[in-house]
Amino acid sequence: MKKRHEVLFNQLETYREGLLFDVNDISADEAEIVPEGFNNNIRWNLGHVYLDQYMWIKVLTKDDLYPESFNQWFGFGTNPSNFDENTPSFEELKQLLKEQTNKIKDIYGDRLEEEFPPTEMGMFTIEQVLSRTIFHEGMHTQAINDLKKFIRK
Repeated sequence: MKKRHEVLFNQLETYREGLLFDVNDISADEAEIVPEGFNNNIRWNLGHVYLDQYMWIKVLTKDDLYPESFNQWFGFGTNPSNFDENTPSFEELKQLLKEQTNKIKDIYGDRLEEEFPPTEMGMFTIEQVLSRTIFHEGMHTQAINDLKKFIRK
């Protein structure tokens, strides 16, 4: 594996560990609260981060990496009112997120530079997609921390 790919996976792991650390002290009940002025809760944000990373890989590779139902629960423009009895719990989402980086590394670690037809954002490699998802995850980590502050006021 190339040095830059090692760095990329180290970043993915480090930021994911940070996200999981930030939600470690949150209860399942707190994860369900949508404070006034917010559209989503902590549980939704976790599911959205999980979906987003796999979704962009799927856009390139066409590989089925997650159940289609994740789009109705955690896709762009959704919110907790879209949840049903099958929506993964807060604890299940934390576990899925914990496993995701290693799964991506196992499946795509040797394919990071493989070229695909470009996405609407112009990305054409998994390496480019993963760089984009790091930024996205950071935005949602901040949203989670904002929610946490409002919930605990």
